[in-house]
Amino acid sequence: MKHVRTLALLLACAAMPAAFAAGSMDGMDMKPSASSQQAPQAVAAEIKKIDAQAGKVTLKHGPISNLGMGPMTMAFPVKDRASLKNFKEGDSVSATFDNVDGKPTVVEMRRK
Repeated sequence: MKHVRTLALLLACAAMPAAFAAGSMDGMDMKPSASSQQAPQAVAAEIKKIDAQAGKVTLKHGPISNLGMGPMTMAFPVKDRASLKNFKEGDSVSATFDNVDGKPTVVEMRRK
């Protein structure tokens, strides 16, 4: 009988971590972060390079709050590749960025 109690105690102890792990998920906040909930807003930028064939534009841009990105110079895919013909290197633009297929993408761009 002593061995049965010892075995029951060992099994109960072995099951505890799983029970605590399952219970700990109940109180977790599983909502998306605040930055992913922000609506895309236009950001001031300067066109450094245009690659119409690849459908990309390199922009020196300010902070992109909805993507959680600081100011930098980076190449981005452009949602409307055909619109690139309306711009040239050196143009000051207002660009709107969003995640498209998991990639930061220029979804709208206007000359200032």
